[in-house]
Amino acid sequence: MAAEPRDWPLELHRILRAEDVRQMCFVPDAGHSRLIKLCQADPEMATHVLTTEEEGIAIAAGAWLGGQRSVVLMQSSGVGNCINMLSLPVIGRFPLLMMVTMRGEWAEFNPWQMPMGRATEATLNAIGVATVRAETADDLVEITASSAKMAYGADQQIAVIISQRLLGAKKW
Repeated sequence: MAAEPRDWPLELHRILRAEDVRQMCFVPDAGHSRLIKLCQADPEMATHVLTTEEEGIAIAAGAWLGGQRSVVLMQSSGVGNCINMLSLPVIGRFPLLMMVTMRGEWAEFNPWQMPMGRATEATLNAIGVATVRAETADDLVEITASSAKMAYGADQQIAVIISQRLLGAKKW
């Protein structure tokens, strides 16, 4: 008998709430869709739909300066849009927790996703953002809990990388 699949979006929402995250920014993404809906339904969490991912970095900075914790959700293709803005939390030494769903790897059908898929982690590391990769739902829950504690407790900039294999192959 197969075990029930782990409800990782619900668990990630619980982790964010336990860490007193009050703001969540996102560019709509199928890989984050359930977590987005959970955050939108949470009366204790403000959600912000972004037109471009770097806006989320600025909102995270403003949230921190205003005394609130935030999380920024994006797809790997959006990481390249953020590179200049990421200097703000790195140089300012304020916490940043990003959750990045990957494209351009496991069974990718879109060739335009491949270059940034290969460069995502190296790009983040080059600007000073630590990355931690999750390949399974169990890993993702543990990594998110640990990364949230490091970001908010030690003023670190961390991106949780959610593998495309964990999300499943995209279909067009």
